[in-house]
Amino acid sequence: MTTNIHALAVVDPKAELGSNVKIGPFCTVGPHVQLGDNVQLVSHVVVDGRTQVGEDTIIYPFASIGTAPQDLKYSGEESTLHIGKRNKIREHVTMNPGTKGDKMKTVVGDDCLFMMAAHVAHDCIVGNRVILANNATLAGHVVVGDFAIIGGLSAIHQFVRIGEHAMIGGMSGVENDVIPYGMVMGERARLAGLNLVGLERRGFEKESVQTLLKAFRELFMGDGTFAGRLADIEQRYADEELVADLVAFAKVKASRPLCQPKK
Repeated sequence: MTTNIHALAVVDPKAELGSNVKIGPFCTVGPHVQLGDNVQLVSHVVVDGRTQVGEDTIIYPFASIGTAPQDLKYSGEESTLHIGKRNKIREHVTMNPGTKGDKMKTVVGDDCLFMMAAHVAHDCIVGNRVILANNATLAGHVVVGDFAIIGGLSAIHQFVRIGEHAMIGGMSGVENDVIPYGMVMGERARLAGLNLVGLERRGFEKESVQTLLKAFRELFMGDGTFAGRLADIEQRYADEELVADLVAFAKVKASRPLCQPKK
């Protein structure tokens, strides 16, 4: 095992370091930290708590990773923060471990980008290939699906679910759950449609996207009750994978209601 630890870094001898780990000047690594192979802490990075950082992840200056949650109910419980592989965590990003009030863990997937000053609070579950733009913030207990994009200066309310491939416009305040493939925006965010650009970039077939768009319009703009429309769509589009994702998400009895279009 080879490591490259700068003379001005402080690394607790109990920390577990993989091979080819690089720790720059003025970094601090706590005793319960595990850094995977090829992890790089550029400089002035704090990694503390019971934190695991997956291989090939790079953390930029002044990030604070694994320190105590910003939750007055936190009382020192031995909760964890698990960060996956190949993540890019830019300057001033903060990530906190879980609490006994929920899962006792915060989890970040693989291949994510957290731009400058993004925040991942306690008990969040973040999927793979997620992007948080500059100053985007997740409150506690938020769940973010794969490939979701959270725009700059946006704030996600606690317990909100963000579906996979969703797009949150910049400077949005998101108080309610966002469906998979949905796009929301606004000071108090409203559902503005589907993330059609994102679906195209991800290579979804045009016919599948058109079917999803049709089901979306029927669900959110059709006649009758929402529950009735949802049940009808579930039956009629049973063989459509994208629509099935939307239906499954909408059927979950969650803490927050679904984000709806502006009437």
